[in-house]
Amino acid sequence: MKAGKQLDLPKLPEGDITSVSLGRSEKRMAFHHNGDRSPSNLYVFDFATKKVTRLTDNLNPEIDAKDLVDAEVVRFKSFDGLEIPNILFKPHQATAKQQAPALVWVHGGPGGQSRKGYSAMIQYLVNHGYVVLAINNRGSSGYGKTFFTADDQKHGKEPLQDCVEAKKYLATLPYVDGSRVGIIGGSYGGYMTLAALAFQPDVFNVGVDIFGVSNWLRTLKSMPAHWESRRQALYQEVGNPETQEAMLREVSPLFHAEKIRKPLLVIQGANDPHVLKAESDEIVQAVQKSKVPVEYVLFPDEGHGFTKKKNEAEAYSRTRAFLDQYLKKPANAPTN
Repeated sequence: MKAGKQLDLPKLPEGDITSVSLGRSEKRMAFHHNGDRSPSNLYVFDFATKKVTRLTDNLNPEIDAKDLVDAEVVRFKSFDGLEIPNILFKPHQATAKQQAPALVWVHGGPGGQSRKGYSAMIQYLVNHGYVVLAINNRGSSGYGKTFFTADDQKHGKEPLQDCVEAKKYLATLPYVDGSRVGIIGGSYGGYMTLAALAFQPDVFNVGVDIFGVSNWLRTLKSMPAHWESRRQALYQEVGNPETQEAMLREVSPLFHAEKIRKPLLVIQGANDPHVLKAESDEIVQAVQKSKVPVEYVLFPDEGHGFTKKKNEAEAYSRTRAFLDQYLKKPANAPTN
């Protein structure tokens, strides 16, 4: 500041620099760096010597970073011409001669965003042969106010149609088997998974719902009083259960579960305060009545997301086993 000169920062691998902190002496700077093939690590940069030192190595020593993949930002035009940004992860083993199954990955929110950077679950699935397209459907943050509000009170409709178009985009990639595409997501992404199977029942081959909303009426009514600001924001974003019950019933997969015909995996934390356990209990029970393959993984010691590594690892392995059973085989392959 005193010199009025811009400081040159060290050259680092592509990724995000976050949590920047300057020392009181202003001689050193600490920060975290996160890349596609590396989780966040702590670094220190010395302004005088221009030396950068990495203090941590948070990638599991059993994992070779060379086996992971770099993500690519790709865009396609949706049904109405709106450009949709995505993060694409391509397995090393996927080729035009050895086409891979694929997944549309929907982030949480509403209003979240998928970005380049380390994702343990995505890298795990990609490493086992699945192309992953992390979609930033309309309503995602980071692309301006118009894009961010484009999904308001349109859930289960236009944003879901973006996911349908994402499947069409995947089918244009030479290394993707367009006949084997599933949809997966957590929280709001879990809702989008259920909505896809219920409202677009012929598009995706399978769905993986992680802590997802099945009944907007209950979710919106169940928020405690101290979440009042969040409640009002969601009423504007999704709908008001007191005045828009018919609309919310229309876009809640639970009330249309009889339309679900494709295999479904549901993962839920028993202590989830955001998406109550009943959300998953009831959608599983409803789909079971239709004799559709459905698996339910309930973690008694988790809430909204994972706090325990053993549970996270189990969720990953159960997801992979489910996908291997219902998606990895070619669509016309005989089943046991």
